[in-house]
Amino acid sequence: MHELKRTDRGRRYLVDRLWPRGVAKRSLPLSGWLPDVAPSDELRRWFGHDVTRWAEFRRRYTAELDAHRDAWLPLRDAARKRDVLLLYAARDPEHNNAVVLREYLARQVRDDR
Repeated sequence: MHELKRTDRGRRYLVDRLWPRGVAKRSLPLSGWLPDVAPSDELRRWFGHDVTRWAEFRRRYTAELDAHRDAWLPLRDAARKRDVLLLYAARDPEHNNAVVLREYLARQVRDDR
C-alpha cells in the first residue's frame, strides 16, 4: 500500500475495489473509499498485474470509466478544488488502476476548462 506522509496534501481516496489486506480502516486517513471507480472484478482478475496486458487493460478500464461517469465524478469535482491523492494497494507503482485513473481524471479536468 502506498504509504502516506504527514506532509501529503489534498484529499485522499482509496480507489481499489477491495479493502487492502492487513490495513485497519481506522488507520488509513481517507476522504473516501470509492470501490465503484475501480476496474470491474472481471477486468481486475483478467489483468492480474501482468505487464504484458497493460495496454489492453488501459483500454478496457478507460472504457469502463467512460460507461460509469457517476463513479468518478466525485473525484473530478474534488480535483477541481484541490489536490487529490489516489491510494491503491498494488505493488507496481507504474502498472495499476490508479495510474490510468489519474490520467483519465486529468483529461476530464483539463477538458472542462
